[in-house]
Amino acid sequence: MRLSSTSLFVVPALIWGSTFFVIKFQLGVVDPTWSVSYRFILAGLLLLIYSRLKGLNLQFSAKEHLRMVLQGALLFGFNYWFVYIAEQELISALVAIMFSCIIFLNAFFGKLFLAKNTENKVYVGAMLGIAGTLLLFKQELLGLGEADFKTFHLTICFISVIVASLGNITSAFNQSKGMPVIQTNAYGMLYGGIIFAIVAFVSGVPITFDFQLEYFASLLYLSFFGSIIAFGSYLTLIGKIGADKAGYVLVVIPVIAVTLSVFFEDYVLGWHVLIGMILILGGNIIVLKK
Repeated sequence: MRLSSTSLFVVPALIWGSTFFVIKFQLGVVDPTWSVSYRFILAGLLLLIYSRLKGLNLQFSAKEHLRMVLQGALLFGFNYWFVYIAEQELISALVAIMFSCIIFLNAFFGKLFLAKNTENKVYVGAMLGIAGTLLLFKQELLGLGEADFKTFHLTICFISVIVASLGNITSAFNQSKGMPVIQTNAYGMLYGGIIFAIVAFVSGVPITFDFQLEYFASLLYLSFFGSIIAFGSYLTLIGKIGADKAGYVLVVIPVIAVTLSVFFEDYVLGWHVLIGMILILGGNIIVLKK
């Protein structure tokens, strides 16, 4: 994690730009509760093994473990459980648009819980970014019929954004108390995965696993790249520049998703897509410019 702020910004944006598509391979055979549990137990164990091999400190007080439980439940548990449920009915465009609002929530919760003031340029950049995201998915949004508009799943998606923002603030608080990102993530992911294994047992959800290549490969990708690498970079970035500015990673993700579609899915760039990308990148420059 000894990377520049630019690298810490680019890495999660690139990875998470693909995960909305990859999550689709997790849906179907396995209940979302178990998929979230598998993903973060695996990621947590891998990070703990890495921490042990590197000789990193894994000894924390009971109070610090409680903070990591909270971070894990919010950021690596309920957040993704709600996302998986929402993506069962919503197109990824809507999910991306909802998550672009996290920059406002990070600023609000940062002020409320951490007494962090947000620069006005962050709000200006966020407005440009969200306007750009709406333009980016103009055709998809216009194509939504009332039959496809699931109020319940849209509400679940918005709740996931709130939970994710609270998880961001929890991580920022833990870092302000001197807790290291890698070990905190390791325990937090493991706790989040265990919590959802308990939720599955209590809810009576049968244990299932899909041994098809698509599910297994997507699980490995989401656990290693989507969880360990992306969250490690993003949460380190939060510690360096604040949750409000770091939240702009979620606004850039739709640009990455569209770029990948152009190369791999023959997506045709229209004027609204180009203008949307310009607005998002322009907002990015405003937010991050020193």
